[in-house]
Amino acid sequence: MEAIGLPSLTISCSSFQLRKVSNISKRTHHYCTSLELSALKLSPSCTTHLLHRSTIRMQADGEDYELKQMKDMAAARKRWEALVREEKVKVLTPREAGYAIQLTNKTLLDVRPSTEHKKAWVKGSTWIPIFDVDDKFDAGSLSRQITSFVMGGWWSGVPTLSYNNQFLSKVAEKYPKDTDLIVACQKGLRSLAACELLYNAGYRNLFWVQGGLEAAEEEDLIREGPLSFKLAGIGGVSEFLGFTDQQRDAAAKEGWGYRLMFSARLVGVFLVADALFIGAQQVGHYLRDIRSP
Repeated sequence: MEAIGLPSLTISCSSFQLRKVSNISKRTHHYCTSLELSALKLSPSCTTHLLHRSTIRMQADGEDYELKQMKDMAAARKRWEALVREEKVKVLTPREAGYAIQLTNKTLLDVRPSTEHKKAWVKGSTWIPIFDVDDKFDAGSLSRQITSFVMGGWWSGVPTLSYNNQFLSKVAEKYPKDTDLIVACQKGLRSLAACELLYNAGYRNLFWVQGGLEAAEEEDLIREGPLSFKLAGIGGVSEFLGFTDQQRDAAAKEGWGYRLMFSARLVGVFLVADALFIGAQQVGHYLRDIRSP
């Protein structure tokens, strides 16, 4: 799901719950296997055999889950394509959306999570996220956050997100069903999911920003916030080092000064890593000297 802009999430609430159960089952299985191996004094060959069986079983579970994800996503895409094909949801480019906002006072509904919205937003837009950062601190949420971080969140900066159960109710509080709503997200897929929910809830004047705000040029929409729309969806180590497609495109326009900044950061990371490695070696030597008679 990360590839379509829905990091570690499925579209429907039921699918999200199934994913949560699946993740808990995988973690519980791995933990129980570790406990059993530590509690029993098995021979190395037996331990290796059990670990091999456990690994195969977990890989099979993971493949089944990924297959389900793909099937769910394929079904969702078909529904979304039907909405657009049947013109139940009208398509706008970012530039057309900008014209519509300025000339006809249509409302832009920003459904991005807070991490993206706080970096850049359309002036006068309404922000109601369909998914937002899961900042709970219960055992289940923390476990998912750790898993998300380890599985690539540290690199991409994509946080753990959860479905906003109040999305439809908050939209309904603010806008009647006959309101013209231009729905946008960062890349254009979460906004399609939002359009489907809104259409099923009775909204009939829906406009979808194709490609999302990331496809907008600076002159297309009146922007507020510290970053450009194109850079609002990136983060993590990849953003710090300038290893994203968006930053490469910016570097091509900005010139060598922009590139040198990220080159200096990369050199700095290597220097810090070397310093930590040398420091660890020195500490190891010191500890060995203390222990030696």
